[in-house]
Amino acid sequence: MYHIIVNSTRLKGKNADSIDIVKSVFDRAGKQYEFHYTEHAGHAKEIAAELTASGEKTRLVAMGGDGTLHEVLNGIKNPAMCRLGVIPIGTGNDFSTAAGIPEDNIKYAAQIIAFRAPVFIDYISLSTGLRSLNAVGCGMDVDVLKRTYASNRTGKSKYYYGFIKSVFKYRARSFSVEIDGGKRRHYNGLIACLGNGRQIGGGIKLFPRAKIDDGKLDFMIVDYLSVFKTIIAFAKLAFGKLNTIKEVTQSRCKKAVIYPESKQFTIQAEGELYDYANLESITAEIVSGKLRFYLPAHD
Repeated sequence: MYHIIVNSTRLKGKNADSIDIVKSVFDRAGKQYEFHYTEHAGHAKEIAAELTASGEKTRLVAMGGDGTLHEVLNGIKNPAMCRLGVIPIGTGNDFSTAAGIPEDNIKYAAQIIAFRAPVFIDYISLSTGLRSLNAVGCGMDVDVLKRTYASNRTGKSKYYYGFIKSVFKYRARSFSVEIDGGKRRHYNGLIACLGNGRQIGGGIKLFPRAKIDDGKLDFMIVDYLSVFKTIIAFAKLAFGKLNTIKEVTQSRCKKAVIYPESKQFTIQAEGELYDYANLESITAEIVSGKLRFYLPAHD
């Protein structure tokens, strides 16, 4: 049985016939399936928790964007007992892009799940109890999201609007970082972001060389930049040349610990915001060989 958890808010416009498309694919494959429709924010997590409460092997499909997939992942009782897939119909589909699943082809995404066997991929585990498939960050990326969500704009343009506002308003924050048990280093940084996928914010490619099954986190820290340099940095980012900026530190690791130097600390995971008070540190580790995911064939 495939349990398809649907973000009900996405079933309109170009996605109006998405349910019928998915049904036709699974019927042709002779698969049993059941749709579960969300009714409020956080409901996808609740549904996933209920479906996996027994601890038995379960097939789950997130039908939505990165936020829906994030909720489903965090609702799963035991990722090792779950087979997970995604049919991307959200505004932001950054993880599905990293996984090679096109956001504009619902039929193909459903075929991947109905006709292929799942394979192991990595995910990020945080000391706060959160899991993340795509990316976790703090700093300017959080500020961009807050401005994006406060905007009345629609579609991916709202992310770029949020970014432009943040460039001129956000100020660097102090924090320290310890990578793979090494020396603790201090930064006055604009952003600290850990990636399993390649991009965030609906297409900003922070980690162009990241792979979702290589057992590594891609870690990027951008130290203080002026407004002008920030604009230049993100222009270079668009062409994959962020590593030419001396204020950018990039590394690959299995574990990273971030020590914030402020009482209020907010992180984002797949675009979902989490606020913490008086947090001494937060640890992120890559987890391999636990979660199976439905992916397209790779030559």
